Amino acid sequence: MIHSLTPLRRSDFALKLWQKEGVTTADQIERFTVGRDREMDLYLAPFDVLGNLAHAQMLETINLLTKEELRLLTDELKKIYQQIEDGQFVIEDGVEDVHSQVELMLTRSLGDVGKKIHSGRSRNDQVLVDMKLFTRDRLWQVAQRVQRVFERLISRSEQHKDDLLPGYTHLQIAMPSSFGLWFGAYAEALADDMLTLQTAYRLANRNPLGSGAGYGSSFPLNRTLTTELLGFEGMHVNVVYAQMSRGKPSKRP
Repeated sequence: MIHSLTPLRRSDFALKLWQKEGVTTADQIERFTVGRDREMDLYLAPFDVLGNLAHAQMLETINLLTKEELRLLTDELKKIYQQIEDGQFVIEDGVEDVHSQVELMLTRSLGDVGKKIHSGRSRNDQVLVDMKLFTRDRLWQVAQRVQRVFERLISRSEQHKDDLLPGYTHLQIAMPSSFGLWFGAYAEALADDMLTLQTAYRLANRNPLGSGAGYGSSFPLNRTLTTELLGFEGMHVNVVYAQMSRGKPSKRP
């Protein structure tokens, strides 16, 4: 029985994933640097599960998971995803982040099989793939909403093209204009803004999974497969740059 395997204990998380034995961090410094990370991690939760699903499927293709182990992990990850959708997912006290929480839940249910999900992966590329998926999703939502505003502005531009108003220059009436012309101006401004948004989307739409902590993995990971499974346009080929790219989609080009 899979449940008879040694479960992950809460004490296993007493030492943070990045912490060294015998080295402690002042509570005030940790509060300042971590801030609301655990709270904000909840936004990444569904994307962490999606990344785990793709990673697990890839691990089975290179024989680091058996078909049965993949089935067990997939079923449990789907249950966790449903908890997130239902608003029941929480990051427990003493658990550092969403990635640790998901792995803890898998290991509670599946024992050592749950721990295998981290094979060939660092938390660095796990965080990065979550952020890429989250950013891509939010940019797509913004684009859809902008489209609705654009269409409304174009409609109003046509509706009010014959409603005249004076055009000013140097604080003086200069040329006849219309309300429709002004509605159209804001519509065109949104079209320009979408070019910037498109650039951010394309930067976010590249797969960092498999880059590890910036130096790749000794396992024969199939990064092309995870790129396809997660719907990325392409991958970060250079594993060092994959880590350097963090935050780039949110910067202005």
